[in-house]
Amino acid sequence: MLLAADGWLNDAIAVELHINVKSVGLWRRRYAEGGYEAIEKDRPRGSPERTVLGTLIEKEVVRLTTQEKPHNATHWSIRTMAAAANISTNSVRRIWKRNGLRPHLIETFKVSNDPNFAAKVTDIVGLYLNPPVNALVFSADERSQIQALERTQLSLPLTKGHAATRTHDYQRNGTTTLFAALCVLTGHVISTCMPRHRHQEWIRFLRLIDRETPPGVELHLIIDNYATHKHAKVQAWLKRHPRFHLHFTPTSASWLNMVERFFRDITEKRIRRDSFDSVDVLIAAINDYIAKHNDAPAPFIWTAKAKDILAKVMRARAALDKGRSA
Repeated sequence: MLLAADGWLNDAIAVELHINVKSVGLWRRRYAEGGYEAIEKDRPRGSPERTVLGTLIEKEVVRLTTQEKPHNATHWSIRTMAAAANISTNSVRRIWKRNGLRPHLIETFKVSNDPNFAAKVTDIVGLYLNPPVNALVFSADERSQIQALERTQLSLPLTKGHAATRTHDYQRNGTTTLFAALCVLTGHVISTCMPRHRHQEWIRFLRLIDRETPPGVELHLIIDNYATHKHAKVQAWLKRHPRFHLHFTPTSASWLNMVERFFRDITEKRIRRDSFDSVDVLIAAINDYIAKHNDAPAPFIWTAKAKDILAKVMRARAALDKGRSA
């Protein structure tokens, strides 16, 4: 303002003060409109404060989203909510974003009814967070019925502006079962593929783990409640190999088994989008992925404490009980 009072032009002031010429014009207009008080400090930035009416509208949108459904659909869309609340679609989008609401998404869950749920969770989480000394902990399971699906035509490649494509139809060329044991400490995976997943194959896999681990080291295996894992012949084999200790996850709680994360990764990264003209080609792809994984293994880090898991399950069970009584 002092330079302007001395007769300087906006361009010259911008060069002298190393600022944008538009900023010079902005401040000169503010001074002309309001004097010194208009330029004493910068004006507030960001979104304007919400009015009482705006707050009430937001609360109503949140209530509708979380407690009611539209008349002719299972969930709200931006347009249906905008029509129901009599606001713009942009307003709905901002309210949902502020409140972390994503009604177009749905996740699966099931609260375990295992009577020993708490004890099993405490046991397994204890193995993850405080593994026993002079022992190895493995998260083990089998991924059955992995299909060798061959697409009926070649896929079109990814190009600028166009996603990669594949045919919707395919030919089934057989299945295989992947047995895997993920070392919780190192992330190394012991694996094999077999045509079936009976107790005979499970015993063969236990023998593989026995061969590929240092002798004399105690082995703790976290597994699910599949009947094959508890077969009488499996129990007899375990008695002859006392260094094996099995820890069963609660029923309907496969998310406690860390190897499921590995199965998800290999499915997403190597299997789902590929085409296999035979089971042998599928098995070769699986073995190649695991070999590269084992070249530089990295463990999955478990962070959830048993008490936090139990508290979350108790809240879910209370919500289910409330829903039944409503």
